[in-house]
Amino acid sequence: MSSLATEKDSSNPVYIVVGGAGGIGSEVCRRLSEKKARVVAASRDQQKLTNLTADLGVDHIVLDATISEQVKQCVDQIAERYCRIDGVVNCVGSLLLKPAHLTSDKEWNATITNNLHSAFYVLRSAVRPMMKTGGGSIVLISSAAARVGMANHEAIAAAKAGIIGLALSAAATYASKNIRVNVISPGLVRTPLTAGLTTNEVVLKTSTAMHALGRIGEPSDVAAGIEWLLDPQQSWVTGQVLGIDGGLAAVRPRGNI
Repeated sequence: MSSLATEKDSSNPVYIVVGGAGGIGSEVCRRLSEKKARVVAASRDQQKLTNLTADLGVDHIVLDATISEQVKQCVDQIAERYCRIDGVVNCVGSLLLKPAHLTSDKEWNATITNNLHSAFYVLRSAVRPMMKTGGGSIVLISSAAARVGMANHEAIAAAKAGIIGLALSAAATYASKNIRVNVISPGLVRTPLTAGLTTNEVVLKTSTAMHALGRIGEPSDVAAGIEWLLDPQQSWVTGQVLGIDGGLAAVRPRGNI
């Protein structure tokens, strides 16, 4: 089910936000729609998509990004409808904090599917129309946990590290087609997905102390970086991993000075 508009003649850029009903994805939709872009939010949650359309006026498509054929059909439909796709971001993901010996096969497979498989399906589908129309920008979401060892993150760190490898290779493959592929690597961000962590005072205090800037992230922090990478003004930026993590992956705070 979709709410795609019918006109093809708009000169405004067209962006697809997969996972657009989530905390970060919805903020990306808001920012892009404020710039008068044509935005299509894709998500499994019909009600959240309907609310997003009512609030922001964005188009939407119901989509399970872990099913490759659905992703292909979604991107093909949008390319056919608007005759262009300028940028795609995949905000789909999950969170599993368990040591390897307590992680079941089901949990492992679900973590890889939700994070790495969805990223691959989105990228593979997006590059096809972009190659025909002169290029575009693809942004994938990794994690600070893929760049620094963090206890009890084995499954999610592996999935998110795979996204970085995927993006770097794709950036090399498609550079000649003017397709830029970049990665955002966040720290802990306050979203519905992380509510189990951010609403626990003890966990929140510990996590905040790990971020050198003294706070966890908000969706707007990450969305601003995604918006920047999608913008065609960043035409010389590809194959980059942008850490928006309060210093988590690179800085060890020493306290007040």
